[in-house]
Amino acid sequence: MTKESSSKNVRILIVDDEFSVRHSLTAWFEDEGYTVDVASSGKEALAKLAESKWDIFFLDLKMPGMSGLELQKKIKEIQPDSTIIIITAFASVESAVEAMQSGAYDYLSKPFDPDYLALMVRNIIERKKLKDETVSLKKTIDGVYTSKEIIGESSGIKKMMEEIRVVADAGSTVLIRGESGTGKELVARAIHANSKRRYAPIVTINCGALPESILESELFGHEKGAFTGAQYARKGKFEMADGGSIFLDEIGNISPKIQMELLRVLEDKKFFRLGGSKEIKADFRTIAATNKDLEVAMEEGEFRNDLFYRLNVFVIEIPPLRERRSDIPLLAQHFLNVFTSQMNKLITRISPAGIKRLVDHDWPGNVRELENAIERAVVICKSDEIQPNDFPFSHAQTEEQSMDDSLEALQKVHIRKILEQTGWNISKAAIALQIDRVTLYNKINKYNLKKP
Repeated sequence: MTKESSSKNVRILIVDDEFSVRHSLTAWFEDEGYTVDVASSGKEALAKLAESKWDIFFLDLKMPGMSGLELQKKIKEIQPDSTIIIITAFASVESAVEAMQSGAYDYLSKPFDPDYLALMVRNIIERKKLKDETVSLKKTIDGVYTSKEIIGESSGIKKMMEEIRVVADAGSTVLIRGESGTGKELVARAIHANSKRRYAPIVTINCGALPESILESELFGHEKGAFTGAQYARKGKFEMADGGSIFLDEIGNISPKIQMELLRVLEDKKFFRLGGSKEIKADFRTIAATNKDLEVAMEEGEFRNDLFYRLNVFVIEIPPLRERRSDIPLLAQHFLNVFTSQMNKLITRISPAGIKRLVDHDWPGNVRELENAIERAVVICKSDEIQPNDFPFSHAQTEEQSMDDSLEALQKVHIRKILEQTGWNISKAAIALQIDRVTLYNKINKYNLKKP
């Protein structure tokens, strides 16, 4: 038997009424470097347990006063995570079954093989080490996700956070809707992070950024030789997301062919790699996002109705930044902290005038635009306080946007009114507004109008 330097912190208690057994086991385990103590009865063992904690117990099955099985139950009540090995010279199937059902790690017959005992204890230690590392990793993951909470105290953000909390553990498919730059991926990650799948991966793919052929390979994977350049087999995103979640960003931009294939996968979670003949199963949760009006796209025949209803199980709407201006100071300070830390710059705050400039700005690019504006301001700021002129837009631009907002607000109300009057018939509404259908679609997307 060889010694291990890491064994000195492992504490073993041997409980047996035979001196020879206690002496032999003690000598073997001390030679391995473990801390060992002995007890000749259950009563003495409980007294030692009351004084200190033990990692591994060796309990004789038959002892005067209290049997090993009775002692095992008492130890489990006091120290539920203890590892117990029952030892006996009178082995029987009945006692072995009872011991294992009561939580024993193993059941050994005397005499013992010292090498087997050494291997068994090493396995116990390694198992406990892996368990502790898993618990530690889970705590670390939870801490990381907690530190990346969505920032905001407006009513719109509070409503959205409640929706995330409600749907996270439900496991339902989620469709996230919002303008570009509102943080749809952040919401998707928050859903995953608060779900039962959070210790498995969330796999992200931007469906709108890839051509059809590449997107198909990215989603489903491919076998070697499936197409020119496929020199080796490759897993797709669905396969990688097994046990976790898949986030399909910009889902409204996929081709009809991919829509049909995607519908089939979402229904039964089965698919084939490109060029493959083996059916692959994957257990994943689907989270999709879009900045397009999918209802309009369906009317135009650009998006499948059946896929829409498959995705539209639980919808989370992210309000644009201009509709939650009270959150702008909080977001600005958060980004300021991030970028000053990254750039090692001693900028303590944004001036009141700077905050007002931010709040008054329209933010067509939403939170992403605000983040970029703060980063630029940190780069060019020459004092410990960011001023209005450090931002990439002028006061005149902000005032002009405010004027435009008033005109656009009237236009938005009028367009909504005509759409409602025509029952959301795009052709009739376009004629009534004296604009073409494409312009009307653009206005609907711009104003984020939704069919009731």
